[in-house]
Amino acid sequence: MIKIIKRLILFFIGIPAVFSIIYFFPHRDHLLYNIVVVIFSILGAGEFKNILTQKNLEITLSESMILGAIIPTAWLLIISFGFSLEIIPLAFILGATWILVSQVFIFKKNFESLVNRTAAGFSVMIYPGLFMGFLIRLSSFPNAKMFILFFLFLVFMNDSFAWVFGMLFGKNNRGIISVSPNKSIAGFTGGQIMSVAIGITGVLLFPQIFRSNLLEPVIAGAILGFFTGLTAILGDLCESALKRSSDLKDSGKLILGRGGALDSIDSLLMAAPVFYYLCRLMFSL
Repeated sequence: MIKIIKRLILFFIGIPAVFSIIYFFPHRDHLLYNIVVVIFSILGAGEFKNILTQKNLEITLSESMILGAIIPTAWLLIISFGFSLEIIPLAFILGATWILVSQVFIFKKNFESLVNRTAAGFSVMIYPGLFMGFLIRLSSFPNAKMFILFFLFLVFMNDSFAWVFGMLFGKNNRGIISVSPNKSIAGFTGGQIMSVAIGITGVLLFPQIFRSNLLEPVIAGAILGFFTGLTAILGDLCESALKRSSDLKDSGKLILGRGGALDSIDSLLMAAPVFYYLCRLMFSL
């Protein structure tokens, strides 16, 4: 019951706040939204650092946060301030150079943990950093407001209906996936049905935005909903596997009813690149 109350509080406060940022502040190609994405990438990288530490993959908190912010910040500068695309490889090279070169000065005699520290540095730069960059890239689309809201709504409803269907019909079909024993076939089915339904409905309701020269609108919407929903579920499961590997229940305690920042964005991380490229492939942008 307490968990349900926390989820309801998050729904009635968090969702309107996110909607307001995207809908009412589209200035400079959604600069405020892009900043929020960078902040969550920083927080998520800090929490991922704690997960890595449990497996002796050591990196300082400040380094993890900076490395987690590098690529999303580069995309923010490109989209909101018109910087050249060349800063993406530059940002990655700068981060990689620091990860590698810093070892020379930190480890003067004992090199036993050098590889572990290098692996941790590259890990936080890619997850969540590289994946979060695609959330910012959505703001480069024409009608970006609608695409961002549609993506977030699709992932949120997938998660919500998976939870509802799991609660109602998942009692006897849980435990199929060992990394998340509370997940059920009923929950997965319910989330996927809702994702496909939303994908089809969105394409049919907004044909001027989702113009497809490749497929029929219904088919394009179904594909968009199915694969975005599927990768949202996989993103959640992958983060659960990482936490289980490190004997952690939550990545943190920042978000009411959700755990940490990484717990709140795990579904978005894997779904964002898929949604981005499917939209680029199927619709006239």
